[in-house]
Amino acid sequence: MSDGARSVRDELSSLKIDRLAAPAGRRTPRFLWAVAAALLVLGAGVLYRLTLGAPTLVRVAYAERGEAGAAGAGAASAGVVLTGSGYIVTGDRYISIGVRVPGRIDAYFVDESDSVKKGQALVQLDQRDYLAALERAQAALELARANVALAQTETQRLRSLRAQEIASQSALDVKESQLRVAQAQVRQAEAALREATVTLDYTTLRAPRDGVILAKFKEVGEIAVPGGFAGAGDLIRMADLSDLRAELDVNEIDLARVKLGQRAEVTPDSFPDAHYAAEVVKLYPQVNRQKGTLKVEVRLLERDDKLRPDSSVRVAFLAAEEAPTAPGAAPSAVITVPRAALHDGDRVWVVTNGKLREQRLELGAERGDTVVVREGLLGGEALVISAEGELASGRRVVVVSED
Repeated sequence: MSDGARSVRDELSSLKIDRLAAPAGRRTPRFLWAVAAALLVLGAGVLYRLTLGAPTLVRVAYAERGEAGAAGAGAASAGVVLTGSGYIVTGDRYISIGVRVPGRIDAYFVDESDSVKKGQALVQLDQRDYLAALERAQAALELARANVALAQTETQRLRSLRAQEIASQSALDVKESQLRVAQAQVRQAEAALREATVTLDYTTLRAPRDGVILAKFKEVGEIAVPGGFAGAGDLIRMADLSDLRAELDVNEIDLARVKLGQRAEVTPDSFPDAHYAAEVVKLYPQVNRQKGTLKVEVRLLERDDKLRPDSSVRVAFLAAEEAPTAPGAAPSAVITVPRAALHDGDRVWVVTNGKLREQRLELGAERGDTVVVREGLLGGEALVISAEGELASGRRVVVVSED
């Protein structure tokens, strides 16, 4: 091969690109890894500040410490063994007052919410037809008595004539029979008069016992008739509110916690801050097979205008009260916490030095919006009741005021 051809080949070989060789001027990959690591650290720091590093805003309430003998604390010494929801009823249920005779309603003497006494007039029906019937009965009685008087006179005269043997015995027998018929007609007329009097009295509906008017079902001018389907002739519903009770269904698996005479507490849903002492007075004899529950009644030992029939209530069945403190001994302390501070049933978040600590409690009685703590707190601890973010042990928090 000539020297000219070799030089051309060498020149062409020098122009060939080697794909396996690193490109000239490219920076080492170690720099890229360093940049990525720096960005990752920076992002982690920002994320920490935005999440875990930023304090959570919380609102707190404080565990209160008081003596067991203080007002309200003693009542809380009896623990709640069972709670349930029910309705207010009356001991004798509702009394529906209806008509026994047909008639047009002339007047109502009472209105809803009025208190009435036994025998008080409530409703007046149109009496004109019944007054006329009473007058007819009175006239019939007068006629019957006049016939008796006439028959007695004739019978006495005929007896005298018979004694003188002027009249026959058969004539006397006829007169005596007529007298007995006239006397029977008097008794019949007297019975009709009593019936007319009672019927007239039925036109005035009266309260069968003391109570309160709950509802009126018809208006003045409407026709009221007895009989028909259930409640067709009812004009007024009333109840005796002196014996108010709470009725609720208790699951049969919880029946061992309820017994007659047991103390209870009733709280109306419409007034959650009101609490009424009660006691168990009735356990129904039969369990509802479909629901697996037994109906229970507790009688309220105190009442006011906040308690209304058919209103919904919460019933707490209480355990027996603990033995009182011995004379001369120092009263035991009672710690109470707001119900809103509890989570998972028996746990609270305690704020200590700006950080959270979860504490498990042994709880006692419930009294409205507070719960007695038997173990777990000493009193005065700041407890989280609401937070603007997630809570965790060791998380930094900032307490905000309730403005």
